[in-house]
Amino acid sequence: MKDVPAKGASISNIEEAATSHSRRAEDDSFSTTVEAVTAVFGDRTRREIYIFVRDNDEATVAVVAEQFSLHPNVARHHLDKLAAAGYLEASLVRAKGPRVGRPSKSYSASTKQPTMEVPPRRDDLLVTLLAKTIALIDPKEAERVAEEVGEQYGRNLAKGLSPECRQRSIRASLSVVADALTAHGFAAHAEARGASLAIISDHCPFGNAASQSPVICAVDRGIIKGMLASLSGQSVDIMTSSKARGDRACAVVV
Repeated sequence: MKDVPAKGASISNIEEAATSHSRRAEDDSFSTTVEAVTAVFGDRTRREIYIFVRDNDEATVAVVAEQFSLHPNVARHHLDKLAAAGYLEASLVRAKGPRVGRPSKSYSASTKQPTMEVPPRRDDLLVTLLAKTIALIDPKEAERVAEEVGEQYGRNLAKGLSPECRQRSIRASLSVVADALTAHGFAAHAEARGASLAIISDHCPFGNAASQSPVICAVDRGIIKGMLASLSGQSVDIMTSSKARGDRACAVVV
């Protein structure tokens, strides 16, 4: 007769497995946070610009350029990168008096603050319920809705960026989109692929939910389409690949 494990031992094994799973999830979340923050604040000048704007509300490109002895285009690049990640907010400042001209922009610190805390781990129950809910919807309809929701969110995200981020070429817009995705936990970067351009996501904030229901990948596809359309002023055709669907990488090729 085979020995039957004690009931207490079985519960202990389950608790150990649950704890191990929780730690892995927290480790993944922490790594993503480090990558996202490093992508924005890895440059020393950009860190100093953020601190300066945080302490000097409504700073303009000209003020920042003079403060740090930078060319205005370089100062604008740093400010836009901080704005794309959500750490700064840009607003238009119209000139007072009879002069009519292009309004300038000012930058202020947003409520989002740089942090290295481990993000809250996903609720496995909610992930499971989400997957079960999606499974009840026709796959094609679920994917259409997911992409539509993502596209609208992408357009709204692009509207919150500095006006300088808009009406750019597709190539220039891709870098802005990659920065915004990284700030949302995707650890994304833009790269050239032959004659095409691509955004590669090295981490998925949806975790196991995407593996259980790959249709969720349509959300970030929609975000990219929405942002690119808003930033470049033109619709784009894209091809996608997803690890959740068995591909080698999560990528969007333009």
